[in-house]
Amino acid sequence: MSLVELSRHMHGIEAEIIRGRLEAAGVGAVCFDSGVNIVEGAGIALPARVMVLAEDLDEAKAILAEDVSL
Repeated sequence: MSLVELSRHMHGIEAEIIRGRLEAAGVGAVCFDSGVNIVEGAGIALPARVMVLAEDLDEAKAILAEDVSL
């Protein structure tokens, strides 16, 4: 079981929202570095990454491709 990167985000909250969407759909996910850019404009440019198991990558991409707008 290895983790692979699904997406990168400059704002950790975006990564956490995506993690929540995946978890709600039954796909486990973790965020790496989501708390690093807490102070905007601090000169730290480390993106938050959403990671999933390699075998869940295609399903995770399909979930994120779904239109959730009302």
